[in-house]
Amino acid sequence: MANATSITTQPAEVEIGESGVKVDDTVAKKASLASFVGTAMEWYDFYLFSTASALVFGSQFFTGENAWVALMSSFATFAIGFIARPIGGVFFGILGDRVGRKSVLLITVIGIGGVTALIGLLPTEAQIGIWAPTLLATLRFLQGLAVGGEWSGAVTYATEHAPKNQRAWYAVLPQFGSPFGTILSSGAFYMTAALSSNEFFEQWGWRIPFLFAIPLLIIAFYIRKHMEESPVFQKIEDNKEIEKTPLIQVFKLRFPQILIGFFISLVGIGGFYIVTTFFQSYGKTTLGINTDVLLFASMIGALGEALVLWIGGKLGTKYGPSKVAVYGALSAAICAFPIFLMLSTKNTVLIVIAMTLGYMTCSFSYAAQGAMLTALFPANLRLSGVSSATNIGAIFSGFMPLIATALVGSAGGAWWPAAVLLIVISAFTIFGSILTPRLSIRETGIKY
Repeated sequence: MANATSITTQPAEVEIGESGVKVDDTVAKKASLASFVGTAMEWYDFYLFSTASALVFGSQFFTGENAWVALMSSFATFAIGFIARPIGGVFFGILGDRVGRKSVLLITVIGIGGVTALIGLLPTEAQIGIWAPTLLATLRFLQGLAVGGEWSGAVTYATEHAPKNQRAWYAVLPQFGSPFGTILSSGAFYMTAALSSNEFFEQWGWRIPFLFAIPLLIIAFYIRKHMEESPVFQKIEDNKEIEKTPLIQVFKLRFPQILIGFFISLVGIGGFYIVTTFFQSYGKTTLGINTDVLLFASMIGALGEALVLWIGGKLGTKYGPSKVAVYGALSAAICAFPIFLMLSTKNTVLIVIAMTLGYMTCSFSYAAQGAMLTALFPANLRLSGVSSATNIGAIFSGFMPLIATALVGSAGGAWWPAAVLLIVISAFTIFGSILTPRLSIRETGIKY
């Protein structure tokens, strides 16, 4: 990379809005690509697990239980990853604030991809007994550790390369990894399920999408291996402003921002898992909807999510990300009852519409999440702060399918408690998003 403190004669040069340094335009574009490929892999691998939890893990790893308890056990294993996320967030937050953003992004992409491939090689409970669910839970925990540092590292890296007045757009670029990874994972599951018998799919076919993580890992690692360090972090390092105890300081001095960040993240993460993982499990287990219908609806929903992220990024640049998040969470609350009502009809067209609306409404808040969170914390505490806020939210979010399943079970299979749950977490996101602009100006001077 060119010297960040000098002005070169190259025409393709942009000024980084936050640091004031200038870099070649290609460096900023490469930063966006490097952020995107990791989050795409994160969502591919993590969504594989959530889909498999809803469709096959219960019958393969929890065979000694009835169908409903097996599903609950499967979702509990899914939630283990979210318990691990804050631990990973702590480690990678400290590493990123002390050593650099690039190191974090290299380690996390290796961890996510490698663990996912290993899940595809696991023997079932019928083959090795209790060791099967034990190993599944262990790998899920390790996957959660890596994911704990991936998104926060990617969105921090992207925004720290953002030109003036482009933070909201650069913050949304890593988010495109979500629909891309979802389309890949849903497509892989859909093709495998459609081209094989139910017996083959449940016994062996589900492993194919997990093993496909290997070539994806090779591509993602190559791109990240050749990326530059964040110019904002380089400036901190040059000025000797690196904080030795970033985690302690961020909780000591910035706890209100962590709490607000937790509220901000609820719809984008927790709401998303309600309209994806819980939707699929409820549709298959309670309503008897075919797996291929649910997977097809997920792919269409992911396309809608990509459109919303693009629109949300542009609107966030023009009007501010907090407004996008508020109206996005409000739309999720308004659509909560209608989308579950459409799902309950078992009509294929209405199922696709319901899941697409669910994806799109939750994704408006998700589009704004990165810009808001990174503006809440100063650069020398940023990765620790963003990781802490996001991963505390992820703990609660990871249990949303389990909570929704328990609530629906206590209501005799009626879907309305899950809709109410989506409305409640939407209210928290609205509250946090309203408070964010004033906090951002006070703490970092970043306006939007």
